[in-house]
Amino acid sequence: MKISKTDAQKWFELFAQIQDSGEDLGIHQMEIVYSTMSQIEERVEHDHEELKAQIPHLRSLNGRTLYVGPDELFPRGCRGCLTGTGLTAIRKTNRCNIQCPFCYNYGELDCQEPIGEGLWEIGGGKYRVEDMDLLLSIQRKPGSICYVYLEPFMEIEKYYPMIRKFHDAGIHQHMYTNGTLANEKNLKELAEAGLDELRFNLGATNCSDKVIENIRLAAKCIPYVGIETPMTPDFYAQFHQKKEAILSTGLQFMNCAELHLNENNIGNYEGENFYMSRLGYFSPVWSRNLTLTLMAEADRESWPIVVHDCSNRTKFARDLHLRAMENGWFGSTTYGREFDQIPCYAFLPILYDPDFTFLEEEELPKGFRFEDIVL
Repeated sequence: MKISKTDAQKWFELFAQIQDSGEDLGIHQMEIVYSTMSQIEERVEHDHEELKAQIPHLRSLNGRTLYVGPDELFPRGCRGCLTGTGLTAIRKTNRCNIQCPFCYNYGELDCQEPIGEGLWEIGGGKYRVEDMDLLLSIQRKPGSICYVYLEPFMEIEKYYPMIRKFHDAGIHQHMYTNGTLANEKNLKELAEAGLDELRFNLGATNCSDKVIENIRLAAKCIPYVGIETPMTPDFYAQFHQKKEAILSTGLQFMNCAELHLNENNIGNYEGENFYMSRLGYFSPVWSRNLTLTLMAEADRESWPIVVHDCSNRTKFARDLHLRAMENGWFGSTTYGREFDQIPCYAFLPILYDPDFTFLEEEELPKGFRFEDIVL
């Protein structure tokens, strides 16, 4: 069904009330929901194609993601994630020193489960540094690993022994940070331990001058340094205010993450136009649009860095690749939405928006028209 926007609006007003009362939608009602999600997604992807057409030197990594800039600067951590043996996430620190509206743990930062004293979470298991020789001798060695969750610089001195261990094993390592606690001393110690790649979430601090300077310091001692930040209108504006200073730091790449939402952070973006990518990641429409607009600018001006479209599509490809590396069956994936049910109320703004139109509409078949009241 290619439901009309008018019909979708009527149904979603009703569905929002049904869900608000605590009831689930029925099978036929979900057909209408899925039809609406498809209509929205098709229009959003049509707009993406138009934006991509404005980037003459747009490049593809094996059809799995898009970027502009020198091939040799494409982040190795992303390359391993998308085309290598996959990416193993290592968790240690359950605290953060700031709170970002786009954080997946927004509102819950003070109640994150600890990993355990002296322990590291790797692949769902708990290990000490001294267990690494055993683990590496038995299981397949990953091509790359990353340190995530939440802000590693809260206790960065605990990371050095683990980084040394993986460096000695010849494994590429990258780390995420908001950059506020970095300094010349701990950045040099990370480099000496063997960290290959450091990614700064510059949007977490509104493009703070202090963090920009820390990017400059990191670029002097760590082999690969870049930015990875969810693309929001605020970050887009702040980046342009300090563009020259940022591009002169010596960084090599900028991963523009398409902002995706869950139950924790969706309230910070209430009233925005949303879409769902393959009924999975749930994002504001403007996020990837800003990325593609920025990539066109980088291409036009020949920025000396890679600008990477780390979109929902990229995440979709990432999961398919990971399942393949794990010998999953054809079509195996864990990519999906982070909501128990599709929140119909959240799509009312885009259905009310007169500037957002569906590409093609049909009259609903009998049994699905609003006057039929689908059960």
